[in-house]
Amino acid sequence: MKELIKNLEELNRKAEKGGGDARIEKQHSVGKLTARERIDLLLEKGSFIELDKLVTHRCTDFGMEKQNFAGDGVVTGYGMIGKRLVYVFAQDFTVFGGALSETHAKKICKVMDMAMQMGAPIIGLNDSGGARIQEGVRSLAGYAEIFLRNSMASGVIPQISAIMGPCAGGAVYSPALTDFILMVKNSGYMFITGPDVVKSVTQEEVSKDDLGGVGVHMTKSGVAHLSAENDIECINYIRELISYLPGNNMEEPPFVATSDSPTRPTPELSNLVPTNPNQPYNIKEMIEAVADDNNFFELQSEFAPNIVTGYIRLNGKTVGVVANQPLVLAGTLDINASVKAARFVRFCDAFNIPLLTLVDVPGFLPGVDQEYGGIIRNGAKLLYAYCEATVPKVTVITRKAYGGAYDVMSSKHIRGDVNLAFPTAEIAVMGPDGAVNILFRKEIEKSQTPDEKRKELQDDYREKFANPYRAAELGYVDEVIDPAVTRLRLIRSFEMLANKRQSNPPKKHSNIPL
Repeated sequence: MKELIKNLEELNRKAEKGGGDARIEKQHSVGKLTARERIDLLLEKGSFIELDKLVTHRCTDFGMEKQNFAGDGVVTGYGMIGKRLVYVFAQDFTVFGGALSETHAKKICKVMDMAMQMGAPIIGLNDSGGARIQEGVRSLAGYAEIFLRNSMASGVIPQISAIMGPCAGGAVYSPALTDFILMVKNSGYMFITGPDVVKSVTQEEVSKDDLGGVGVHMTKSGVAHLSAENDIECINYIRELISYLPGNNMEEPPFVATSDSPTRPTPELSNLVPTNPNQPYNIKEMIEAVADDNNFFELQSEFAPNIVTGYIRLNGKTVGVVANQPLVLAGTLDINASVKAARFVRFCDAFNIPLLTLVDVPGFLPGVDQEYGGIIRNGAKLLYAYCEATVPKVTVITRKAYGGAYDVMSSKHIRGDVNLAFPTAEIAVMGPDGAVNILFRKEIEKSQTPDEKRKELQDDYREKFANPYRAAELGYVDEVIDPAVTRLRLIRSFEMLANKRQSNPPKKHSNIPL
């Protein structure tokens, strides 16, 4: 028996070396941790149970039968983050550059299946050169098996992807199907075709970083939700993100105790909204003011910054926040902002996370580019997401809520549960300037003092509509509140809505305007 145990220990040691000391050293030399080092940081010490540690590939072409590494380039298993079960796979770049084979894919599929069955999140740490060319269509079949499971798991368990090395070609579609993507600067890349292929087809010369680096996906494409300076920061972000999410779609989000009083006043909000309706302010100040311990976990901060999305806690409970940002494009909704917010709203709804919507929106962004790009179709995505959502929804209108954008931003008419407004709220079809020009154009033209007449009419319109009271009279706003009691009102509203039950008509699935 001792010999058998000794042999087992040797097999385990060899498997844990991956591609060997030289390749591990090379991984470290470029600032990257190994697959196992990443998992050790991600999970609680001693909690990781590895599966399929001794699996090897089956390929006998191109001399591959002479190159066999236990584990076949991916480490898979399960463990704990805090007191919560998660499943994880981490691609090992020291073995065949982390390239995906048939058996490599089967290992990933096994833990994905287990995560679904156990109702626990799946976390993928991606660091791979792509499909293993020597295996041909078998590697492609492996990718497709993973994609299928990503699709089936969507809305059932949270799926998190970290891009900690290259992720190219078909490999990008697994992360793209997951709920959150994190990227590590200077080592994480995502693109369908690399710089060489781009140059050969289009004659464009572009670097890996300019084609699919963190900057591109955080600011231009919106593919990434969070960026990290290094592997350690990326893993810390994953651990924090998990703390806001339930394990599956049948659970409530986790409760995190706080010493921050639910009755804490927010007097700073009384002076947040400027008296000048055209003066910007930072909506993040409001989010942080109402949040437990002023903590706001923002997502996609650099993409479509005219809308803000992320998580806070209110009296210990997770709440998803969607907020117009007056600092950028005056808080208007454009194509990117609509898509960003719609996907966030749908995730929250799928996983029982209540929604807080902060509204200061003058409308949809006008322009030829927006119309040609499909602002109608894309704006409808956000409208659809809010209409479809059955989780508790609380809305606060801080200032402008104009036109169709008022309707879209979780208004009472699309099943907003509690709709509050500051005294500075302006709820109307459009602003005073535009309204007066349409309603009284001829009257202004005939006036002997058109500028004075225009101002008089604008003041009259502003008195009638640039306040929340007409909407409150109609019941479209439940309460006009003192900004100093915002935190308390939000907490009480979500507590009241805790047992909300609402369902949509039975259907195979919806047909969101993609």
